[in-house]
Amino acid sequence: MYGTFVYVSTSKSRSKTEQQSATQEPSRSARGVYGISVASELSGIGPQTLRLYERWGLLSPSRTAGGTRRYSDDDLDRLKQISELVDQGVNLAGIARILDLESRNSQLESHNTQLRLDNARLRADHKESASTTRPKKGRRGSANEGGRNNRANRRNP
Repeated sequence: MYGTFVYVSTSKSRSKTEQQSATQEPSRSARGVYGISVASELSGIGPQTLRLYERWGLLSPSRTAGGTRRYSDDDLDRLKQISELVDQGVNLAGIARILDLESRNSQLESHNTQLRLDNARLRADHKESASTTRPKKGRRGSANEGGRNNRANRRNP
């Protein structure tokens, strides 16, 4: 049904590139460099199927000023993932949902990691400030040291 996937890449997941803003230059793995025929050959997936995946929103290759599709290494990694799901018998709607959930899960894991780091930093800051600013023992609201209430510590008006 579908050819075997021959492309091998060590690039990171697509969700990382999806988080980059439009003003930043895309990472090397996200830069569209392959035309549809090369992407088809590298992935073993026909050009019409690549167009179908794009219509279904499974893939979003970049475009040149003239409108030509340019596939990136990240797109090819995504195609490999799509091919594996197709081989398992998952339909295109299911694949779209799976990819969406995986992307959302990745975002949540990243956010959770950031929150854990922030929490650890705040705890360390709180512990540090608590150890350097311990209140002196004595009565509450008392201005004299150690809570001693003797005449030597008071000022006469």
